[in-house]
Amino acid sequence: QVQLVESGGGLVQAGGSLRLSCAASGRTFSSYAMGWFCQAPGKEREFVAGISGSGGSTYYADSAKGRFTISRDNAKITVYLQMNSLKPEDTAVYYCAARIGTHRTVVAGHYDYWGQGTQVTVSS
Repeated sequence: QVQLVESGGGLVQAGGSLRLSCAASGRTFSSYAMGWFCQAPGKEREFVAGISGSGGSTYYADSAKGRFTISRDNAKITVYLQMNSLKPEDTAVYYCAARIGTHRTVVAGHYDYWGQGTQVTVSS
């Protein structure tokens, strides 16, 4: 069982930056691949970025490439999403998620545990 708690969301102007954090519970955090997803009102939850258990492999949605960076600190059992050059269309609730497995996946249904989400609002 893994419990996830996101933080770091807020209101930022277009072009600004935010760093989201996801604190996890459990002693086997490095066994879990992690992902960040976002969900805007009226839209489905979308993949943003993923990272392997060791942190050695990362992958991104096209919309996030070059602007967002996912990372993790297994000693602190925390995963991060650094978001730069934010755009109004990035406005959404951002969720972190965890799963057992090594293959890359952008499918929300493949993740086993979810946080409660943190709101990111980007003003124009």
